[in-house]
Amino acid sequence: MGTLDGKTALVSGSGRGIGRAIALKLAGHGARLVVNDLDPGPAEETLAEIKAAGGEAVACVGSVTDDDFADRFVATAVDNYGGVDIVINNAGYTWDDVIQKMTDEQWDAILDVHLKAPFRILRAVQPVISARAKAERAAGVATHRKIVNISSIAGLDGNAGQVNYGAAKAGIVGLTKTLAKEWGRYAVNVNAVAYGLIRTRLTEAAAGTDSTIDVQGRQIKVGVNPGLLTAMEQMIPLGRAGTPEEAAGAVYLLCLPESDYISGQVVVCGGGYS
Repeated sequence: MGTLDGKTALVSGSGRGIGRAIALKLAGHGARLVVNDLDPGPAEETLAEIKAAGGEAVACVGSVTDDDFADRFVATAVDNYGGVDIVINNAGYTWDDVIQKMTDEQWDAILDVHLKAPFRILRAVQPVISARAKAERAAGVATHRKIVNISSIAGLDGNAGQVNYGAAKAGIVGLTKTLAKEWGRYAVNVNAVAYGLIRTRLTEAAAGTDSTIDVQGRQIKVGVNPGLLTAMEQMIPLGRAGTPEEAAGAVYLLCLPESDYISGQVVVCGGGYS
């Protein structure tokens, strides 16, 4: 018996990195997954890995910023598994610059993916959750559902060169705390995990090279200079960056029945950094 048996989870941005680790973690404990990635290949790889381990999963490919995405994402869960129990708003990337050099396009793109997209997904899932919650209440059944929104220490304390990302991740905290108050009547726990330094393709770059990712035709520079990365790790009390698997563990904790009386909180997963 898995701790999440019978639960259906939506995980955006789960084709790579932290999102992939979250999807694998939840599936490994019995949840049925709807995985998502901007590109079909990574989504299918996560899907295949879950199924190879004996889990259940389907894919919903596409950008979380597309106007129709939220409805498609939720419908994929309802059509395949009959409902939604867990929502993890994870998809995103960084597009950094100091404020005087940042364009409206950079600002809008990051706010759209990190804040507007989670808002749309949660808005789309509300009718599904409220209907199920009312039916369960009438039947005398108590069922908690879980929302975990991904924030960052950049949203809590700021980070030079990330005014767009920091603002979006601060907004996620406000969204989380507000929705915890709105959805308490549905027995939904709404929390956030704020990540510190986690080693992913967005933070790691080979020495002497410029790493980029393709986001719908845009070539976005990512990665942290290796020397700076080492210096950053020295500021972390545990002495190192976290792994995607450790990042996934923090989300998993907030999906367990043991967290049924925790809501409206922000858990920092940063190795002691504060």
